[in-house]
Amino acid sequence: MRISDTSSQDIVLQKNSGCKKILIVFSVIVALGLASWFIWPTLQRWAQAEESVSAARLRLATVVRGDFIRDLTVQGRIVAAISPTLFASDSGTITFQVESGDDVKAGQLLASIDSPELQNRLLQERSRLVSLQVESDRQRITTQQQQLENQKALDSASINLKAAQRELDRAQRAFDQGAMTAVDLDRARDNLETAEVLHRHAVLDADLDNNRLDFEIRTRQLAVEQQQLTVAELERQADALNLRSPVNGIVGNLLVDQKSNIARNQAVMSVVDLSAFEVEILVPESYVNDLAIGMSAEVRNGTSAHQATLVAVSPEIIDNQVTGRLRFAGDTPANLRQNQRLSTRILLEEKQDVVMVQRGQFVESGNGRFAYLVRDSVAYRTPIVMGATSLSNIEILQGLEVGDTIITSGTDQFNGADTVLINN
Repeated sequence: MRISDTSSQDIVLQKNSGCKKILIVFSVIVALGLASWFIWPTLQRWAQAEESVSAARLRLATVVRGDFIRDLTVQGRIVAAISPTLFASDSGTITFQVESGDDVKAGQLLASIDSPELQNRLLQERSRLVSLQVESDRQRITTQQQQLENQKALDSASINLKAAQRELDRAQRAFDQGAMTAVDLDRARDNLETAEVLHRHAVLDADLDNNRLDFEIRTRQLAVEQQQLTVAELERQADALNLRSPVNGIVGNLLVDQKSNIARNQAVMSVVDLSAFEVEILVPESYVNDLAIGMSAEVRNGTSAHQATLVAVSPEIIDNQVTGRLRFAGDTPANLRQNQRLSTRILLEEKQDVVMVQRGQFVESGNGRFAYLVRDSVAYRTPIVMGATSLSNIEILQGLEVGDTIITSGTDQFNGADTVLINN
C-alpha cells in the first residue's frame, strides 16, 4: 500500500532576479525624495521661526485700496436749540402767572415784578416832561412877542428912513430954487444919513434877536426831547417788569419762589422751545485739533440715520472732554425728547483711492511702526509708515502693498521676534 505525500500541494518558487531588487530600491529612494521635497519647506520654516503661535489666536486682514473715511463715534444728547433764561430787569417782588411744564406762546405773560422805586421814578420823570413842555410853549409865545417888537422897530426905522429921504428931496428942490440955504440942505442930508444908520442897525438887531429867540426855542425843544427819551426808557424798564415768553414752548424751571423778593439781573425762570432740537456731544480731548465748524455728521435714532452739521465747539476742556453742538440738516426728526441719548458719527476726513487695512491691536503693540506680514504660514516683522487713522481702518503709506495679509491682533506675545510660525 502506497502512502500519499504532500507533493501535490507544493508550489515551485522561482528565484528573484537582481533587476527587481534594484527597482524596489529606486522606488524607495524616489518616495523618500518626494517626501523630503514636501517636508523640506515646513522644516525650513520651523528652522527660521523664532516664535510659534496658533492660528486660532490670531486675527488677519488683507491690505486693500479704497476710499478712506476717518470718523469719530460719540454719544450725543438731545437738547433744545433754543432754551432762553429770563432775568429780572429790576429788583422787586415777583409774581408768576404760570407753573413749570405749562405750554406757552410767544409774547404770553409769564411773570410780573412789582418795583415801587421804578414806578415812582417814572411818575416823576413824566411830571418833569409836562413841565418842560409848558416851558417850551411859553418860550414860543415869548419869542413871538419879541419878534413882533423887533418887527415894529424895524418898520419904524424904515418909515423914518423914507421920511428923511423925502425931506432931503424937498430941501434939494428948495435949494435949487433959492428958497433954502445950504445949511438947511446939509441938515436934511445929515438926517437922511442918521435914518439910514438907524435902519441898518434895526435890521441887524432884528436878525440877531430873532436868531437868539430861535436858539432859545431850540434849547427848550431839545430839553423836551431829552426828557421824552428819559421817560421812554423808564417806560421800557417798567414794561420789562412784565416777563413774556420769547418763544413757543413750555415753561422750564422756576428758579425763585412765588412772591419772593429778587435782585436786579437775577435768573428767575427758563423757557424751552421744543420745536427745534440740537445734539450735544462730548468729544475726547485727543480729537479736539481735528474738529472744525461745518463738519458733516450722522445721528442715528434707532434704525434711522439723520444728517447733521457741527455748528459749535466749546473752547473749554472739562474732564478731558470738549462739548460740541450738532444741528440737524433740514427738518428736525420727529419723536425726539429732551435729554434723549443718540449715537453720533462725525466725519473728520475723507480720502480717495488710498492703501489701507483694517485697524487692530497691532497698532498699539508696535506703536504704529511695525506689522507682521503673513506669507506661507510665517509672519515676518515688517516696518511700516502709517497715515491717517479711523475707528475701523488705517492708511498705509509705506511698507505694505495691496493684497498683503497682516496680523491685526495684538503682537505682544511675539516678544519682538522677526519671524513667527503660524500653526494650523
